[in-house]
Amino acid sequence: MAKQTQVLHCSFCGRSRDEVKILIAGQEGHICENCVEHAQEIIVQELSLKNEAGATGSSNFKMNIRRPAEIKKFLDEYVIGQDDAKKVLSVAVYNHFKRIVQKQQTDDVEIEKSNIIMVGETGTGKTLLAKSIARLLNVPFAIVDATVFTEAGYVGEDVESMLTRLLQNCNYDTAAAERGIVYVDEIDKIARKGDNPSITRDVSGEGVQQGLLKMLEGTEVLVPPQGGRKHPDQKMIKVDTKNILFICGGAFDGIDKVIARRINTNAIGFSVNKDEQEHQRKNLLQFINATDLKSFGLIPELLGRLPVVTHLEPLDKETLRSILTIPKNALIKQYTRLFELEEIKLVIEEPVLDFMVTKALEYKLGARGLRSICESILTDAMFELPGTDTKELIVTLEYAESMFSKSKMSTLKVA
Repeated sequence: MAKQTQVLHCSFCGRSRDEVKILIAGQEGHICENCVEHAQEIIVQELSLKNEAGATGSSNFKMNIRRPAEIKKFLDEYVIGQDDAKKVLSVAVYNHFKRIVQKQQTDDVEIEKSNIIMVGETGTGKTLLAKSIARLLNVPFAIVDATVFTEAGYVGEDVESMLTRLLQNCNYDTAAAERGIVYVDEIDKIARKGDNPSITRDVSGEGVQQGLLKMLEGTEVLVPPQGGRKHPDQKMIKVDTKNILFICGGAFDGIDKVIARRINTNAIGFSVNKDEQEHQRKNLLQFINATDLKSFGLIPELLGRLPVVTHLEPLDKETLRSILTIPKNALIKQYTRLFELEEIKLVIEEPVLDFMVTKALEYKLGARGLRSICESILTDAMFELPGTDTKELIVTLEYAESMFSKSKMSTLKVA
């Protein structure tokens, strides 16, 4: 009796071996080329749906798109002055949103990122601007300090660790982190230490700048989940930085001398406007460009990836006076709330505010100096009054001068 041959067939569609071109064998079944093609189509559709869900905000970070004028209006509530910097930031953030949500274009026009670098003296509001934007926007936001970074392989943190903080702020939602914003503070501290070649590597200066290049431009980065150094056996998270906006800020102390040499402010003659020239000399940062930053020590490759350069103006007397009282988070409002929690009414007379502003200008500490001056004047009261029957504290000019003269701050040399 002849042995009956078993007819092979596809385990998915049931077609026999004769009805298909290719029949791929598995451990306990077979699949034909038609079913393989259908399975591929299903996989592509499912992956695209997941990507769209991530882009449109299946996570808690649903993009809250605001127009530039609305963003600037919000910043005005927290930051006094600095209109130029606010406009540049508002436009950059808005374009960042438009770039992410744009529909697929049929032409070859591809919108590139507009990473920003902000230059301003200490205490002029660089970090405050970044924090205020974070308060408004519903996207992952991280503030990192460039001073901790070193070149890969040396003691310190790798530049990839800034993305770890971004992931931590959005609970490791990679899709949300890939459209977030990173503010890199103290970017001037990684300037090249010198133009002369040295036998030692500049691992915390030029080495860090080179490590930032690809990240700023847009690439897939393997990020350690807990930060720190990369280890061979550590599980990494892949983050695409193509849609992450980078905002860099720094004081660039001494760059005004570089600008002065370039624009030659020492013009002479009868037709020279001395007042205008003096104003320009006090605010040389308004003339800053990429050439000055290159002279300071940033490499050209990094500057090419930070195309938008803006500056923050030095704070004058009127601006400092407004910072004390006008913003939603003004210093005087903060101290008033602190005393209210002890059921004490705080009253600060107008001459005291002028005294604080004068001292802040003397020490050239910017808005941060105002906080130190307030602390030196009110520390004794905050120490002695809680738990007493005092219901009101009136700070007069005599009281303020007396408290300030007792503080260590009064012994500082005027800058």
